[in-house]
Amino acid sequence: MNPTTTSSGARPLFAVVLPNILAGLGLKSVLGDLFPEADVAVFHDFGAYEASQPDRYAHCFTSTEEFVLHREAFRGRERRTILLGRTPVPGMHAIDPYAGEERLVHALMRLHCGAHPACRGTAEPASPAPALSARETEVLAHIARGLANKQIAERLGIGVTTVVSHRRNLMEKLGIKSVAGLTLHALRLGCIAPDEL
Repeated sequence: MNPTTTSSGARPLFAVVLPNILAGLGLKSVLGDLFPEADVAVFHDFGAYEASQPDRYAHCFTSTEEFVLHREAFRGRERRTILLGRTPVPGMHAIDPYAGEERLVHALMRLHCGAHPACRGTAEPASPAPALSARETEVLAHIARGLANKQIAERLGIGVTTVVSHRRNLMEKLGIKSVAGLTLHALRLGCIAPDEL
């Protein structure tokens, strides 16, 4: 499968190098929600990634196994490489892809904000977002912090079904279908600071 990018040179490029193409496409979707200003190329074959001029990628997401297998090829690009796996490699950025969507999103956002302290590069929404009520803004901030519905209900003194209703209304009102998108929106609105992720 050939990678798909539409970079004009001004947009950052991310590479996803995973033998499991479905996992690669899933990560591409999450990255697309979180970083709409970036183009993401997906490779299921390491040789194709190597032939694509790897130095042009701002970040490369790959499995720990692929990294270890091709460690020499990653030499000099370690700081831009993010490993996906439960086995840590000393000195490398790593994310546990099995931790669930919310934890994955928060780990990605922490890495991004660590590399870009003001979270520069998060594009402004193409059109103004609908106004949110004070309660919706509170719920959005708690979702972005990674709290579960029950935890949000306890903090706000409301029922869990009310939180679920607010979450659904936020997604409908904002046209956002994922926790990743809600987290990015909360950061853009200033509902939470990057270090709260």
